[in-house]
Formats: sequence, structure tokens, C-alpha cells
Amino acid sequence: MNAIASQVASVSASALPSAEELDRALRDASPAKVIAAALKAVGREKLALVSSFGTESATLLKVMADVDPAIPVIFLDTGWLFEETLAYRDTLIAELGLKDVRSIKPAEETLSREDPDRDLWFSDPDCCCRIRKVEPLARALKPFDAWLNGRKRFQGNARTDIPVVEDDGARLKFNPFANVSREELEAIFVRAKLPRHPLVESGFLSVGCMPCTSRTAEGEDARAGRWRGRAKTECGIHTMKTS
Repeated sequence: MNAIASQVASVSASALPSAEELDRALRDASPAKVIAAALKAVGREKLALVSSFGTESATLLKVMADVDPAIPVIFLDTGWLFEETLAYRDTLIAELGLKDVRSIKPAEETLSREDPDRDLWFSDPDCCCRIRKVEPLARALKPFDAWLNGRKRFQGNARTDIPVVEDDGARLKFNPFANVSREELEAIFVRAKLPRHPLVESGFLSVGCMPCTSRTAEGEDARAGRWRGRAKTECGIHTMKTS
């Protein structure tokens, strides 16, 4: 980056509202108010929602669509997703009237170089997530000053203490559902008559990439089927700050 571009980037970053101030103001706000505040803070052209179109995704997408269905939605098509997830994406786009869903794929040259045999998920799942999710998301977020995601504190592990708004390096990160309970989530599904992810009926309570997702047994945490048998609980997009 040359000196002029660096200066422009610095000015842009300094113009963003303070994450700490926004978090204090929105600590007890409804998800819709958090999304509306994000829109006001940076504008639609600079705000994106990142969605996996997983088992709980319809709720956040519904609230967003009620605020502004034209907010860009970034969907990471890793190359390892269930066909059911791809179909669910298309169903929700039509059902909710989403205007700008962008399906982002990993760079082919990176896959050819680092995962030519498509077995990296087994030998090094962190690296697999990096090239299939973390790097594509960083690329997709370049034009934006803030992003929305669907993490919730009740999901546990690293998500237990997430704020409503946080500093994510080069941009703001809004967690509109941070305070939402399982019961409130279910109420949104029922009230809005939202379609369920096709794999829920088969016992998948949290759905990611096919090789690293398994069914959840009765009494287990909803995310217990992700990277089962490994210490890994996050793909990396929420544990690394964007640049």
C-alpha cells in the first residue's frame, strides 16, 4: 500500500464509531435495533452480513430482511458444504426476499497448492478452514467497514462472553444475537414460519462443512457435532481479526 492509500485507509478507520461506545449503547438492544444501528453507523454499502445458511441462520436473516433486505450477505461456499445447505440458501433467498447474496469460494490456486487431494480437513483442519473460510472471508470483507454475524452467548466456549459490538481490526463487528436465548430463537422461527434447514430432522443441530460435521446426540450441546473428537471449536473467522 502506497503512502496516499495508507493515509486514506487511516482516515476511514478513524472515522468509524467506537466499538466500545456502540457496545455500551446497544448492550440491551433488540437484534433489529442493533442491525439498524449498524446501518446508521456505516451505511448499507459498507455493511455486510456473514451467514453460513446453517440451522439457526434463518432467524438473523429474517430480522435483517425486516430492517433492509438489500444489505449484502456473504456466504462462504467452501467446496465441502452439504447439498442441503446450498438448497437451503436458495430457499431462504426466495422466502425472505434477500436482494444481494454473494457466494464466495476459495481461490482455486490456493486449493491446488495446499489441498490438491482434498484431504486437508483430516490432516490439518485449521489449515483447511483457513484456506476455505478465513482467507475468502477476508477477501470478501475488503469493501466493508462493518459486518454482522449470528453468534450467540448460549453457544458456549469462546462465544460465552461476546459483546454486542466489538473491534475487529479494520472494521466493526456486530453480534445482534449475542443476548438472544434458545427460546427466543425458536420463537422467531415459529412466529415468522421460517423453513428449517433440511438436515435438522436428521439430527444435525449445527451444520458446517460435510467432513467435519456429525449428528448431535440427545443431551449434547448443539455444536458438539462440529469437529467431533478434536479440541477445535471454531473455524477461525471469529477468532482472527480482519485486516
